[in-house]
Amino acid sequence: MTRQIDQPDALARAVGLAGRRSILGITGPPGAGKSTYAKSLTDTLRAKGYAVALVPMDGFHLAQAALDDLGLAPVKGAPETFDAAGYAALLRRLREPAGETVWAPAFDRELEEPIAASIPVGPEIGLIVTEGNYLLHDQGPWATVRPLLDECWYLDLDHTERRRRLEARHLRYGKSSAEAQPRPSAATRRTHT
Repeated sequence: MTRQIDQPDALARAVGLAGRRSILGITGPPGAGKSTYAKSLTDTLRAKGYAVALVPMDGFHLAQAALDDLGLAPVKGAPETFDAAGYAALLRRLREPAGETVWAPAFDRELEEPIAASIPVGPEIGLIVTEGNYLLHDQGPWATVRPLLDECWYLDLDHTERRRRLEARHLRYGKSSAEAQPRPSAATRRTHT
């Protein structure tokens, strides 16, 4: 079932999750605005006094050196270029607060590298917002992610606008517009080469 969630409705639903340790997923294709939306929602909830943490999936990108060693650099961003099992393990750990701060990784877009132990999630946090492309992916270790989310919201955006945003992002971080074009996964490349 698909439905539109407007801003007041989204806030009400998120607040409903914030009464206990809950995890809200925000997913969609690259360039749909997941990071911007998740940050805006988190900032708004914090301003209203809710204990919220933002833990993006991008912190589980494999390091560039690992991608190079594995021959996966050309498909960076595909499902197999993330530590999906590590991401799921973090979500399980976050679901069961043990009275301690859990440290999550972040992703530095300027460095194009994950940064370990960058995001503190203290025991007082009632709602964790996580965002990424593959929260609903149903293959391999990704299939274990969806059951760990209390809700998962899918952002959709006109394809032309998404492409424009992706190209602008790549140019902002010193890449070419060609690098913003969709890339096949390693499995697809092997099938077609």
